[in-house]
Amino acid sequence: MTTPTLSSDTLIGDPIKNRAGEQLGTVKEVMFDLENGRIAYLVMASGGFLGMGDSYFAVPWSMLTVDTDAHAVVVDVDKETIESAPGFDKDDWPNAEEVSRLEHY
Repeated sequence: MTTPTLSSDTLIGDPIKNRAGEQLGTVKEVMFDLENGRIAYLVMASGGFLGMGDSYFAVPWSMLTVDTDAHAVVVDVDKETIESAPGFDKDDWPNAEEVSRLEHY
């Protein structure tokens, strides 16, 4: 059996949903931890309109599942938790260590 692979471009723009099927946002970027050779987190854009006024959230890769059939990323978090989560400024993105602390939502 081969290990599935996926390009980062395939995920960009895909919806991020919770297990209840509510759309929380979309994948803005895939961020890599170069020191450890792994995906660190996805940047989720949420709340804007046509890319304007979006809020950005770092979601640790370990919290995510990719649903290839639905072309979506799934996170086991309710909508209220995401809405109250600390976002970040589009000009000051967090590093991998800062995001790893978010795994304990």
